[in-house]
Amino acid sequence: MSIILSPQDMAEYLKPNARLLGLDLGTKTIGIAMAVLSIGIATPFFTIRRVKFQLDAQALMATVRKEQIDALVLGMPFHMDGSEGRRAQSTRAFVRNLAAFSAPPVLFWDERLSSAAADDRLIEAGVSHSRRETMIDAIAAQFILQDAIDGLKALTRERFDTSE
Repeated sequence: MSIILSPQDMAEYLKPNARLLGLDLGTKTIGIAMAVLSIGIATPFFTIRRVKFQLDAQALMATVRKEQIDALVLGMPFHMDGSEGRRAQSTRAFVRNLAAFSAPPVLFWDERLSSAAADDRLIEAGVSHSRRETMIDAIAAQFILQDAIDGLKALTRERFDTSE
């Protein structure tokens, strides 16, 4: 597994039909969204209820294998001023530990306000508070992954444009 440091490097690595998982890593859950890069639409997939790292990683890697995932886009919890705090350090540690499981390459993506945007979207849709709690992490992962896809496709428009 490698950590890809820039969207440009990830765009060069990926094939047009690459399958991606977006992850919103929390202390209690991991929200997961999925997309095919050439289609360009991220969809919420499911949420892993965190137990302990070993079990969490096994559940995540089972999905990676089953869905033939080429890369992970992991939300990086920056502070509003762009600095990193404890949660960012914890996210980096999660990825370092995930390397032992032969994970695909990982791109960190700024996740600021993704959970707030997900909550707003669910409120607008009239979803009850209790139902929002079960859906919000996968929806936040969708926001993270969609933002990454939009950025990756903008970097490589000519590679993925099949209209010509």
